[in-house]
Amino acid sequence: MENIRILIADDDKEIRDLLKKYLEREWYKVDVVANGKEALTLFDMNKYHLIILDLMMPKVDGIEVCRRLRNKTNVPILMLTAKDHEIDKILGLSIGADDYITKPFSINEVVARIKALMRRFLILGSSGSTQEKTLIKFKGLTIDLKKYTVMVAGEEISLTAKELELLKFFVSHPEQVFTKTQLFRNVWDKNYIEDDNTVMVHIRKLRKKIEMDPSDPQFIQTVWGIGYKFIGEKDEE
Repeated sequence: MENIRILIADDDKEIRDLLKKYLEREWYKVDVVANGKEALTLFDMNKYHLIILDLMMPKVDGIEVCRRLRNKTNVPILMLTAKDHEIDKILGLSIGADDYITKPFSINEVVARIKALMRRFLILGSSGSTQEKTLIKFKGLTIDLKKYTVMVAGEEISLTAKELELLKFFVSHPEQVFTKTQLFRNVWDKNYIEDDNTVMVHIRKLRKKIEMDPSDPQFIQTVWGIGYKFIGEKDEE
């Protein structure tokens, strides 16, 4: 993991030092800053594979930093927040965060979440089997799992790492119905779904990006009382 670089932005020095200490034990290269403005500046100067953002920071808060970063990168973003209100979690996810941790937190859980995000981000476009297709085409929708890109009606759209992973899971299981809990277990790699809104927010965001009419989705359809399924007419090779 010596080539993996992580940026931590938090105005609490104890938290910065704690995260840096434990992540460097995992052989990650770690940079730390105390506010959102420094985070944006440092991000433009270096290549990072994961960003950890505190929600409440001086100068530029974590929500605004996340929003600005999502305009130019798909790297995983983990939000740290002392708030436990549902609206804060929804807001963070809706503007592009891939996951969130509420303070106070277990450092082992943070490290585990980071490893899971990094593992999925780094291998999303590859597979242990050379037989797996990396280009999946449906009518009006093309997913390139190697280049990490998605095309809708011939135009490339920007997806977060979590959105792309969710889409990949759906297209890999066409016509199959999944509950929110099943999606959470497979995409978020957690056994217990803490908040139904986590899945619902990501599906809503994904629909806005890939559906011609998100209010009448043709790809990701709701199966009332159960969950969701992906429907798509594949293009012929």
